[in-house]
Amino acid sequence: MSIRILLADDHGIVRDGLRFLLNEESDIDVVGEAEDGRKALELVSKLMPDVVVMDITMPNLNGVDATRQITSRFPKVKVIALSIHSNRRFVADMLKAGASGYILKECLSDELIQAIRVVAAGVRYLSPTITGVVVDDYVEYLSATPPDSTLSILTEREHEVLQLLAEGKSTKQIALELHISPKTVEANHRQIMEKLDVHSTAELTKYAIREGLTSLET
Repeated sequence: MSIRILLADDHGIVRDGLRFLLNEESDIDVVGEAEDGRKALELVSKLMPDVVVMDITMPNLNGVDATRQITSRFPKVKVIALSIHSNRRFVADMLKAGASGYILKECLSDELIQAIRVVAAGVRYLSPTITGVVVDDYVEYLSATPPDSTLSILTEREHEVLQLLAEGKSTKQIALELHISPKTVEANHRQIMEKLDVHSTAELTKYAIREGLTSLET
């Protein structure tokens, strides 16, 4: 039986390359593609893939939050982070969110294929190219180090609202996107500003970009 794969990356050319590469393998079948984390969530619920290959920085819903929701709602679905980021913070965030694997986009194609097979078999996979200290002190780091981002004080919904606000969405657009009322969006907006002690949407946008919550650039 083939390993069913969902690709989540906001760059079409990356998805095209990955699909071509993976479909060359007789035991791997790419069943869907998503351009952002929210679409990935939607497709996971419809397609129930075995493994999601997930980018981290994507619009609408980033890879960390998408992974957290996927692993919470669909525990049988495994997630592999495929990212340009190799620093400890991104790796820790993805693993805490429930990812079963983490490899770098610079890796050889054989490594991605190996990672998919390993993770599909129920074993965690971390790229050898990630620095040894990330692997060696991962458990100690999670248990002993306090959160290095004030984002940890926000709820899951507030994360989503903050990202969409930072991406320039209006209250009405956010309400439609998240299937909530405009009043709820406004209340979340106020709560986010109070919790983060910021006083304008412009400050919120800079904060979200700095914290890696959105792929938008300053």
